[in-house]
Amino acid sequence: MSSSRWTSFVSDGPSRGLHEEGNPRHRPRVEHDRDTLLVHLSDEEGTGWTTFAIDRATRKWAVGPTQKVTAVEAHGDLRAWGDET
Repeated sequence: MSSSRWTSFVSDGPSRGLHEEGNPRHRPRVEHDRDTLLVHLSDEEGTGWTTFAIDRATRKWAVGPTQKVTAVEAHGDLRAWGDET
């Protein structure tokens, strides 16, 4: 691993799974639909997740401590925000 403060996520070959170089338990996951982008980031040990939900049209975002909480609640919040504009 580089001596720099910054590290990169790298691919596990054909699966295209990403993980932190030198720490395969720390990994991101990205999924999306027509309206929302969800970026899931595991903790350093790979046991917990933080999820960022981003509205693709407005770029408004929400973050939560778990995949399910954020994916469900933040997605709903983003939809409600869209109704306000």
